[in-house]
Formats: sequence, C-alpha cells, structure tokens
Amino acid sequence: MVGKSHTRAPQGDTGEDRVIADIGGTNARFALVDGAGRTGRARILKCDDYPDPAAAAEDFLAWAAPSARPRRGAFAVASPMAGDQVTMTNHPWSFSVDDVRRRLGLDVLRVINDFAAIALAVPHLDRDDWYQLGGDAPVPGAPIAVVGPGTGLGVSALVPAAGGWASLATEGGHVTMAARDEREASVLAELRRTHGHVSAERVISGPGLVNLYSALCALDGRRADPAASPDEVSRLAADATRPAAAEALEMFCAMLGTVASDMALSLGALGGVYIAGGIVPKLGAAFAASGFRRRFEDKGRFAAYLAAIPVFVITHPLPAFVGLGAVAGEAANTC
Repeated sequence: MVGKSHTRAPQGDTGEDRVIADIGGTNARFALVDGAGRTGRARILKCDDYPDPAAAAEDFLAWAAPSARPRRGAFAVASPMAGDQVTMTNHPWSFSVDDVRRRLGLDVLRVINDFAAIALAVPHLDRDDWYQLGGDAPVPGAPIAVVGPGTGLGVSALVPAAGGWASLATEGGHVTMAARDEREASVLAELRRTHGHVSAERVISGPGLVNLYSALCALDGRRADPAASPDEVSRLAADATRPAAAEALEMFCAMLGTVASDMALSLGALGGVYIAGGIVPKLGAAFAASGFRRRFEDKGRFAAYLAAIPVFVITHPLPAFVGLGAVAGEAANTC
C-alpha cells in the first residue's frame, strides 16, 4: 500500500474553503474542503433534478456557503476530458468549464475525469479504506491500476512522476469485451444483436449487470423482468428459483476479473489493482467468493505474474473527494 491518510491530502496553505464535486451519471456529490484538506459540509444531489452542473453547484453552495462563497474549485466528472467543452457519457449534461466557473463566481475551476480523481486518492487512503483480495505486497513505485463499475465503468491509473504520481485519464471502460468460454460468447452475441459493439462497460456496470441477466434469460428461454434494476438482480441472485440472476452476478464478477487483469498486464501494475465504484463494495463476501480472482489470474503463461499482483477493493465512501482535495490544493497554489 502506498501512502496513507485521506484526512490531510496535499493542499495549499490558504485557509479558504474550496468547492469540490464528484459528478457521475446518476448523482452529483458536492462538498467544501478547507486548506488542511478536511472535508466540511457535503451533499448528494440527483443529476436529473438539474439542467446542468452549474445549477446543481449553485443549489449546493446556497445551502453550504450562503455568506462566504469559495473562490476555487475542483470537479471530477464521468466524461472524457478534451478542452473546455465537457459532454458526459452516461448523462445528457454537456457544458463549458469556463461557463460553469463564471456562473459560480470562481477564480479557478479544475475539471478532471472522475476515475483520475479516484486514482489520485490511492496514496492518501487509510488501511481501513480498503481490503485486499489475493496477491502479495505491492511493489513500491510501480504503476497502479484503478477500475470500477457504477453507472458506467471507470478506468484510470497512477504512474510514477517527478516528485510523486501522475494519474491517467482513460476511456478504458469502452474496450471490446472478450469472452472466456462458450457461454460468455453466447451472451456477448446476444447483446450484439441489440447494441452492436459490446464494450466492457456494456456488461460490467449497473446497467451491464441487467444486460447480462436479460441476455441469459433470453438464451435459456426464460422471461426477464423488464423493470429489473441492478439492485434487484443482485437481490435475486440469492434466490435459488432465479438462476439467471445468480449466473449474471457471477459472470459480472468474472468478466471484471478479465478486464482487471488485462489492465494489470497492459500497465505492468505491480503496485496493485484498486477496484472502486458503487457496486463491488456493496457485494462484500459475495465478491470475495466469486470467480473474480480466479479469472484475474487466468492468463496462461502469465498466471504466476498475475498471482503476485494484489487487488484492493476500495471501501471509502467517497474516494474521489480525497483525490479532489489534492487537486483543489493545486488550484489554490495557482493563484
């Protein structure tokens, strides 16, 4: 494990509060963070309740800082980052970073990919913020992979850089999903009938779990519940009369193992693979008992190489806030 303490992430020396936000396809999580990196008032808002992130942030600030508005901010957004215009992948919001900055009266607003923010949190997590699932000790200073299913599938990494770490903002969740066996090949073929390209995100995410369940029902001639949600499929997985749900959850975990090990090999992630997102931590013992780790190591001649790589499941409820604390501190130092 690298580093520790998410209570005092690297910060500037200003005492001013900064506004931070973790904006995903479903929720926008806002908080104030002070000059010491401590998170203050926080609130979770539904993205669908607002026309754009500026309106959601304005609502939060009116509640959290009605009299002393922050002048700097850092947002993590589930979206590719390419210049001023941001278009979210799994939500209709599209916005200009500079427009949001001006509407909120900020001097500085940094906007980064959401999983890049989670990657930046890794060196500052406490031992109680994760549990290890197999592997040996991480190799100090080696690259670290970060992946996590939620509304989508986030992918990032930390690589050594001068004086510390640099995070990589990627869209690795949209790589093509590969099948490990004939059953998975049949499921992916069924999904291609509807979606064309079947990415990793199409099966390893909240909606992806429902896609797996629906495809398995179709293959077995069973009727899938058209209103099934990810939580419902997870709940049904414990019901012996709903085998498609149990198989969907097991396939979800195994496919995540495939993608995680692909990342580990591609990055040389001897520093470990960290799993975040809103789904896996909720699975608890069911995830540990799944085929994830077996599939993670199932790479033929490189099985021994992967067997040594530790996997850490992040249980911190808001890891992006930890990474954003560091980014907000950098923003403070630019003024």
